[in-house]
Amino acid sequence: MQMSIVVLIISIVLFFVLFFGIGFILNMLLRMSWVMAIIYPIIAIFIVDKVDFAEYFTNSKYAFQDLWSRISTLATADILILISGLAGAIAAGFTIKLLRKNGYQMF
Repeated sequence: MQMSIVVLIISIVLFFVLFFGIGFILNMLLRMSWVMAIIYPIIAIFIVDKVDFAEYFTNSKYAFQDLWSRISTLATADILILISGLAGAIAAGFTIKLLRKNGYQMF
């Protein structure tokens, strides 16, 4: 199924803002600047993969082969959307570090 350019742009902005917001709140509450940037790859795997989480431990070979095949067949639009989410998580880390450096002690 093809995605229009308008839907792509809205999706990119939505993922950026969504993961920036979640990352900002987590960084503020947990007082660790890069927590969302570390957690995001796991979330992206859950978005892409259709295998149960337990299968990574019970049937590892099949689970990782399926994950790799799904990642390698992602469309360019899907990759751009996932990268924009990662960029939002990283931007949240930089924002928190900048705010703390300038004297804002959140929570």
